Amino acid sequence: MSLRQTWGIARETRSNGAASPRFLLVPRCSLFCFRENHRSIGCGQTLDGGLFLCVTLSGDTLSRWAASIVPPEPAFPPMSLARKYRPKRFADVAVQSHVSTTLKGAIERGRVANGYLLCGPRGVGKTTLARVLAMALNCERRGDPALRGEPCGECASCRRIWSGSASLDVVEIDAASNRGVDDARDLRERAMYAPSGESGYKVYIIDEAHMLTREAWNALLKILEEPPPRVVFVFATTEPQKIAQSAAPVLSRLQRFDFKRIGPAEIRDRLSHVLAEEGVTSEPEALAVIGRAADGSMRDALSLADQVLSMGDGRITAERARDALGLIPEDEFIGVLDMIADRRAADVFPTVNRLAEAGIDFTGFLSGLADMLRAQLAIVLGGAAGDLSAQARDALVARRDRFATADLLRMLSLIGELEPRFRKSGQQQLLIETLLVRFALMDRAVELEDVLRGLANDGAMSPPTRGGSSGGGTIGDRGAAIPRSAPRQEARAASPPPRSEGPGSQAVAVRAVEAFAPREPLDLARVTGRWDDLVERLRSAGNTWLATALEHATPVAVTARGELSIELDDPNDVFDHAVTKGRNDIVAVLREWFAGVEQVQLRRGETAPSPAPKRLTSEMARAERLASLRKRDPLLGAAIDALDLDVID
Repeated sequence: MSLRQTWGIARETRSNGAASPRFLLVPRCSLFCFRENHRSIGCGQTLDGGLFLCVTLSGDTLSRWAASIVPPEPAFPPMSLARKYRPKRFADVAVQSHVSTTLKGAIERGRVANGYLLCGPRGVGKTTLARVLAMALNCERRGDPALRGEPCGECASCRRIWSGSASLDVVEIDAASNRGVDDARDLRERAMYAPSGESGYKVYIIDEAHMLTREAWNALLKILEEPPPRVVFVFATTEPQKIAQSAAPVLSRLQRFDFKRIGPAEIRDRLSHVLAEEGVTSEPEALAVIGRAADGSMRDALSLADQVLSMGDGRITAERARDALGLIPEDEFIGVLDMIADRRAADVFPTVNRLAEAGIDFTGFLSGLADMLRAQLAIVLGGAAGDLSAQARDALVARRDRFATADLLRMLSLIGELEPRFRKSGQQQLLIETLLVRFALMDRAVELEDVLRGLANDGAMSPPTRGGSSGGGTIGDRGAAIPRSAPRQEARAASPPPRSEGPGSQAVAVRAVEAFAPREPLDLARVTGRWDDLVERLRSAGNTWLATALEHATPVAVTARGELSIELDDPNDVFDHAVTKGRNDIVAVLREWFAGVEQVQLRRGETAPSPAPKRLTSEMARAERLASLRKRDPLLGAAIDALDLDVID
């Protein structure tokens, strides 16, 4: 019976005009008080468990002071959505069925462990499942076959544990503020006392368990290994790796459960159910916005929904959700993509200034831009765009041909490299501006095969094909034209490739392009002019000894049959052996530059017998390398003398 109904009975009683005492029906568990001239003339409290308490007062007093009844306190004060709709059963916990099914089966079969370690991100149900486990272990109907390991949720024990009220058998401890060895010893001593009920369990829920010190874990090792009867420890943590580092032996004494992140679809379904219970209608896109902002946390999603509901009454729209949460509209990211595709670097600074004046969070902007580029990459590759609105998905599909796969990958890679220092930077706006300028001025990717094909077709650049790493990128994005090469003088003769390739991809590309360049006729002067290039080419290919030997050799003759004769500056058996063994490598390189090269001969002098070969050491090779550099470039030689430079490689 409500207070208004009670007042109605009081007025109706007075209308009878009877002078005999009347009865006033007071609601269950209500406080009531009648006052006259600041003096209490009747007060009391109803009994818990009884329907109503009858209070006898005179008719005059009842009619005069019925309105002085003190209203009862509300049974349930206002609560947040995250607390009000906290699951009470294992089956109600979203996504974590692998954990809830195991715990429910352990209770049903009587195989409850003495310790559990619940790991996972924030807001995915770790503490909730710990409370449900405590409810199920201390439920007054535990063992009822109809419940199948679930708590009833209606008995006094279940309601007390679910509401977080004081309980002798269920203790929740925050390890962040109770992390020392003294706290662990106190917990160990309290756990030695038996539960208050004959069949109940003492459950200790330790949240943020990774905050416990190494000494605290050591104090708990023995009781975790051999706990008292009917005592269960539940540790919840978001960083299990810290426990593994500081207290690895503990992990073997606990059953570990890894909780999953909650997907956007499950979050939307739960929000839809909660809002329906609250009598609030919402747009599907608004629920998607809240789900993306929750970042896999159901508690965060319900808290954000509370925040949106506090903004105003009525239907929840996507625009209202973005305004309440301070999110950036998707149209802004689409505009940034257009600016990058059109190479409008000058528009970067006004755009970023406008966003800064709007008070956006640049960390959220960078994350949203990465999500949009990722969605664009998925669409270019033919996949799904992910959790986006229909409008944004259509916009990305319309821009599919404006971005190449390789370009999008490079942008995402740059964002990944920037993000670690971006969060710590005090100039986030400047970093965003420079990043977008780099995106706008970035050279477009093109297939190497397309470059070679264009060179093969007398320098005419053929349009790149879609797919692969180039996608829709073209060389002509910046208006640059590839110059036509001179006509080929003769067909390129087939020759074996060099024995070893260069370590860098740039060297490989240069050699591939050189393979299509026209070759010169074999001539002693031309060979002498490119002798240093030959030495560098062999050294870059990893043939250091042969390159060093050729530095001390000179081409002396070329025959009509394509034979090149070289001669060492000084007789040296080590260089002689290196040149003789590497003749095929020399021929392979020379064939890329000259036509008609058949073989290389080493001409040996017939004067005096060569002295005994000296052992070539690393110091000798370095000194010879420095001498060669001095001989090649006098300016470099002066720098070596002035700065005391040395050869590293």
